[in-house]
Amino acid sequence: MNASDLSLHRRFVSRAAHGFARRSIDIAVAGTAIIVLAPLMLLIAGALLLEGGGLILFVQTRVGAGGQPFRMYKFRKFSVNCSSQGLALTMAGDSRMTTLGRFLAATKFDELPQLWNVLKGEMAIVGPRPESLAFADCFSGGPEAVLQYKPGLLGPTQVLFRNEARFFPRSVDPVLFYREVMFPAKAKLDLSYYPRRTIVSDIVWMVRGFLAIVGWVPSRPIAV
Repeated sequence: MNASDLSLHRRFVSRAAHGFARRSIDIAVAGTAIIVLAPLMLLIAGALLLEGGGLILFVQTRVGAGGQPFRMYKFRKFSVNCSSQGLALTMAGDSRMTTLGRFLAATKFDELPQLWNVLKGEMAIVGPRPESLAFADCFSGGPEAVLQYKPGLLGPTQVLFRNEARFFPRSVDPVLFYREVMFPAKAKLDLSYYPRRTIVSDIVWMVRGFLAIVGWVPSRPIAV
């Protein structure tokens, strides 16, 4: 084996070990969170049944790593009578949300079922936010590079866009604004982080994600 082959082999082994370590962390964190948060998730499920009956979970197909679709789970925030053909974005004061749904949206507790997606290997704890199929066509002309990374529960865009609905001006078409402003901003942020990510920096974003849930959100991107 010459020097070039040896260097390539070492990089491959390093990437494989890094991927194994990150996956091990995902399983450990998701498994622990499911056990610790099981009483809370059961309480939420019971409250959803009492509030409106019907479905507890909202299941939607999202764009995963490599552009492959997968079924993502969330606790239901909208009324059971809502049409599945409505706006693909959740806006501030969205009339489709129930009283409990607004609480779940504010606390991000609606995202807890995605821990199951993490255990299944469809998502990671840290990764780009999985996009809905309604905006899958936005992954072209550069942003498609985001799709090489497994989508995650937490990460730079999830923290810095913690209150995303507040960014939308009232006088514009929300879908057009998302396509032309919000999506490119998220993709740029993801592509500035994930190519140089480390396990340590991912753990830092896990902590920042928790802080964002309890109300602390940085006003601008923070270098890691």
